[in-house]
Amino acid sequence: MHRLKSVFAILVFLLFSAIPALALDQAPMHLPIDGTALTINSAKGDIPFEVEIADTEEERGRGLMFRTDLKDNSAMLFVFDKPRLVTMWMENTPSALDMLFLDDDGRISAIRENAVPFSRSIISSGGSVRYVVEVKAGTAKRLGLTLGDKIRHPAIAH
Repeated sequence: MHRLKSVFAILVFLLFSAIPALALDQAPMHLPIDGTALTINSAKGDIPFEVEIADTEEERGRGLMFRTDLKDNSAMLFVFDKPRLVTMWMENTPSALDMLFLDDDGRISAIRENAVPFSRSIISSGGSVRYVVEVKAGTAKRLGLTLGDKIRHPAIAH
């Protein structure tokens, strides 16, 4: 009986010590807002966005997971070291997003609108890109974005 109590006590300890770790894992990541706005050159003119820059593997992997606070004028810029095929997904992401895939010069080469929250479906750039900009769903349509539109920010090599 004493052994059973010890095993039970260990299991309870492990359970309660794991709960904070799980909660931390599901905490949204908030990167600092960059001091320079990301500017989207659209049919409606130059539109500034507050931008968070995800430029490490960990930041790119976490992205906007667990976030519900994305504003109409907010964006996350994913920066990759070199152009490549990029695939994204929406697992653990509760907000629908538009994804803008950019070439090495910051021109939109693919637009994926209304990515479905929590979906594990792969969203592909369809070709080699260097950057991805995630914005609130409906932004691409609202701004009339098209392939070839330019996005400017100091983190985007020109």
